[in-house]
Amino acid sequence: MSARDEILARLRTALADSPPPVQVPRRYRRVDDRPDLIATLVDRLEDYRAVVHHGIDALPRLLSEVDRLAVPADLPADWLTGYAGQVHRDAPALSPAVLDDLDAVLTGCAVAIADTGTIILDAGPTQGRRALTLVPDRHICVVRADQVVGLLPEALTRLNPRAPQTWISGPSATSDIELNRVEGVHGPRRLEVVLVGSGA
Repeated sequence: MSARDEILARLRTALADSPPPVQVPRRYRRVDDRPDLIATLVDRLEDYRAVVHHGIDALPRLLSEVDRLAVPADLPADWLTGYAGQVHRDAPALSPAVLDDLDAVLTGCAVAIADTGTIILDAGPTQGRRALTLVPDRHICVVRADQVVGLLPEALTRLNPRAPQTWISGPSATSDIELNRVEGVHGPRRLEVVLVGSGA
């Protein structure tokens, strides 16, 4: 008998009289149908130091502050109505050096979680690739009201698990051992969210 066979035999003997696995009840909430999801999302985003704007009409004002703008290849043309600055579409893919030289990026999102104030991008329509949203110092993200869910389990059902995902909870920030906050270390220093169709 080889050492491998002996070890496996000992394991079988040790496990022979073990009870069957116990089913653990999973009673956590999977759906949140509270009527105040938008207000909860806004509260969480502002707590994370993101700036929230209401209505697509906020876009022209925000974009008037931007001279050089990165956008995904499929960004809706009406999001850029009245914009007079330079538009850099990510087709072909913009280099990290070019992205670093731009003032902001404008994208949509896949889903937003009210309970955690998290916006998720999965490289789907209007979102572009990950580098597009991680390199420029300012991220302007359009979130439709029908993309807002209450809880993480709800968000997961809307995502493609095989797609690259970026989870954003406020501007990029970290703290050192003395709890000094430093922003923009591994992503945009400024996050501005434009809520569309929220009734606000």
